[in-house]
Amino acid sequence: MTPDGQLAYWSSTGVAKSFTHPLDVAWLPGLPGTARIVDYGCGYGRVTGLLREHGFTAVEGVDPSPGLLARARRTHPGLAFTLLADPPHLPFPDGGVDAVLVFAVLTCIPADDDQRRLLAELTRVLRPRGLLYVSDVLLQTDARNQDRYRRGAERYGTHGVFDVGDGAVCRHHSPEHLRGLLTGYELVAERELTVETMNGNPVGALQLLARKGR
Repeated sequence: MTPDGQLAYWSSTGVAKSFTHPLDVAWLPGLPGTARIVDYGCGYGRVTGLLREHGFTAVEGVDPSPGLLARARRTHPGLAFTLLADPPHLPFPDGGVDAVLVFAVLTCIPADDDQRRLLAELTRVLRPRGLLYVSDVLLQTDARNQDRYRRGAERYGTHGVFDVGDGAVCRHHSPEHLRGLLTGYELVAERELTVETMNGNPVGALQLLARKGR
């Protein structure tokens, strides 16, 4: 799903990174505490842990990085974490999940085709009328990022893709691109906010809550 070296990055340098996209549990309306919720690309389990703290008992974090999952299990003993051996494939039956959270994940998947494959797999496992909660980074307007986008477009062929500098390749998105990934969903809510990147820089982000069709 990611360029060569990305998985190695997320099991080495990336293990120590921190993520700050906030979880708003009010965006999970009507879900009982027993709802089956998947935190896709859970990393070190921050959002998985927050969901459990808010009373959701059937929460599972999934990630392709053994290093990040080792950190998650140390930080949140007792929570369920699953290694994805063949991402984006999920070890769940069709329509078996009530909600999926995808926080700061698309930024780690630079290619359009890979992003669409991920959304197709999430759609497969979500039940009819299930919820998809996406939080990701928007295209920035400052000179530093604009320069990174220009150089990244020359190298990767996609505006918004760039080298972070320590081994990762990331992507920032237009709101239209993120909304366009949600074909077949009803957009329930959206909001723009400011978050810190994994390297501590403030950036604009977009959160989308969408409901799968019947």
